[in-house]
Amino acid sequence: MSDSDLIKLYSKQILALAAAIPHLGTLEAAQSEAKARSPLCGSTVTVGLTLDDGKVADFAQNVKACALGQASAAILGKSVIGMDRDAIQKGRDELHAMLTQNGPVPANPFEGYEVLQPAREFKNRHASILLPFDATLSAIDGTRAA
Repeated sequence: MSDSDLIKLYSKQILALAAAIPHLGTLEAAQSEAKARSPLCGSTVTVGLTLDDGKVADFAQNVKACALGQASAAILGKSVIGMDRDAIQKGRDELHAMLTQNGPVPANPFEGYEVLQPAREFKNRHASILLPFDATLSAIDGTRAA
């Protein structure tokens, strides 16, 4: 990877997002908690949440990931409150398609993922970018199992 590729990949926008992740920490009264880990790089995202009428009512995340994974957590964190599982799954599917199939940027409220388009070229980073969605979906599934 050349220096110019690294500069593109870790743009100022990505680093700004990584520095301003909403809902950091843990949720004392979480109905469910789930951890997602990328085996390739070791990045992890742990999510705790509560649901109200099938929608995310409260949310917290602990993010131990590269700047790309942190930026992804920031974008998801801005929109997750009030969303149901189907909307979150749709956002994840659209993000996956953007990264792996040169698909369009995910639809509103996830259009902020356009900043991660340069990561398409770096397949080893895709799992880290998807971690916030994976942990959130697992946590939602955990509330259903409980």
